[in-house]
This record gives sequence, structure tokens and C-alpha cells, in this order.
Amino acid sequence: MILKSRNEPVELQVLRSLRLRMRLTNKEESYYLQLDKGYEGEKKFDRWIEPLLADKLLLTDLLLECSNSLFQIDSLLLTSNMIYLFEIKNFEGDFLIEDDKWYTNTKKEIKNPLLQLKRNESLFRRSLQEIGCTFPIESYLIFINPNFHLYQAPTNTSIIFPTQLNRFYFKLSQSPSSLKDSHFKLANQVRSLHLSESPFNRLPVYQYDILKKGIPCPNCKNKFYKIDTRTTVLCHTCGHKEKVESAVLRCIKEFKLLFPKEKITTNTIHEWCEVVPSKKSIRNILFKHFTLTRRGKSAYFI
Repeated sequence: MILKSRNEPVELQVLRSLRLRMRLTNKEESYYLQLDKGYEGEKKFDRWIEPLLADKLLLTDLLLECSNSLFQIDSLLLTSNMIYLFEIKNFEGDFLIEDDKWYTNTKKEIKNPLLQLKRNESLFRRSLQEIGCTFPIESYLIFINPNFHLYQAPTNTSIIFPTQLNRFYFKLSQSPSSLKDSHFKLANQVRSLHLSESPFNRLPVYQYDILKKGIPCPNCKNKFYKIDTRTTVLCHTCGHKEKVESAVLRCIKEFKLLFPKEKITTNTIHEWCEVVPSKKSIRNILFKHFTLTRRGKSAYFI
């Protein structure tokens, strides 16, 4: 059973939108690709472990704090006699360890994920102690990408390589689990400790005026729609068609993601979508899906 599911990070959603509407620096683009690849790896892990969850509890994407230290846990699996803590990496290509330092095949040093795993386990164990729990913990560093190889890998039972996933899956499937109310209580206690707002966001500075206006094609992900008919829009690159209404609603959602404090008005959304020539069409969509609010001379939709 999944008690806390994984959602696409807001930071990743914002960066994905911004890279369509403005030019990111090389550093910002690299950070976006890193986040995107990491999220894809986590989703792949979720699909991999899902068949095991009939008699186990899963919590994903936890942001916790212990002794004024923040830490993130990719996945926690709770069985009747063990908590499994997973750090998931979607590394691809060749990597190397020398003197406990981790490098890419181009000799660029990266953070040692084993140290990250040990830190997370230590802080999580202390968090459990603070709520009066001494449940045993096993921590694992999961390399989910089949195209990953680590040279001079240590003999460390905490590391699960792609070729070991099947055997590790069998080990987890054989782990006895008979959940009781106390296990659900513990899992809910851990979930209640999750911090919903992350201070780690590293977003570029952006303003409404500098962003490209229009409705992105969800199929191409890097092209914008042109008007097709009164009720449809069309991507001239891939040929994808979409109803104007659903395209505008998706664009409004993106606008609120980028500018959560801005008011939704007919003029603003008409300008933001750009491709829809008729303000009346925009207004009709807003009246259908939102509520008009008037304050003094101003009117906006919520």
C-alpha cells in the first residue's frame, strides 16, 4: 500500500516550463536535466517495487528535519519487522571510485552517494527515536539504470547494482510482513513529519514580460501550437491536435504555477495563451471552469 505517493517536484515543473519560454543558462539547463533524470529514475523504481506492496507500506519523497538538519528520503518501505530506506540513483554510463571519491568517466568528481545514504539513515534513526520508536532500519543505494557501471566498486552490501535488482526483489518478496495497526500508526507519524515546502529550490529569476507567450504542444514539449479551427489548435511540427478548451486550461495551470500570486483575468490569459484570437473564447472557458470574483472595480477568476 502506498501511504505517500510521489509527485513531480514543483521545481522541476517550473524549470520545464521556463526552458520553453526563455533561455536557460548552461548551469540551469544542466540542473534541469539532472532533476528530470532523477525523477524518471524514482518513477522507474516505484513501478519496480509496486507488485510487492500488497502486505507492505511505502512512503516516497520525504523531506524531514532532525536537529536543525534537513534531509530527503527517496523511498521508505515498511514491513512488519523492518524499515527499508532507499536512495535511488538514475546514473547512466561509467563511473569510478578512487580513494573513496566518486568520479564520472570524464574524471569529474561527484558527491559520494554512500555518504548521503549513511547521513540520511542516521538522521532518520534519530527522528524515529524522537517519536519513541526503535524500529530496525536497513538502508540501500539503488542504481536503477541498466546502463550504469561502477569501476573499482567496493564490496558493500548497501549497494544494489542493476544486475542485482532481481535478486534483491526476491529478498524483499520473501521478507515476512503481517501489518498491524501499530505499523500504520508509525507510517502515519512519519508522513506527518514531512515538510511540504522545500528550501532547496534553485530557480532562475524570471519575469512575465520576458517569457515567450503561447500554448506549448504537450507532444513535442518544445514547440508551440498554431490555431487550427475555432475549436482546435494544431502543432505544425508533429501534427498533434487538441481542443482549444483543454489547451487553454493547461496553459492557465502553467500560468498559476509560474505566477501563483497573479490574478486570473480574461485579458491576462488571452495574452498568455496568445494563439487563441478570440477573447470571448477565453472568457467563456473561464466562466465555465472558474468563479468570477469582483472587488471594487477589478474582477478576476478563482
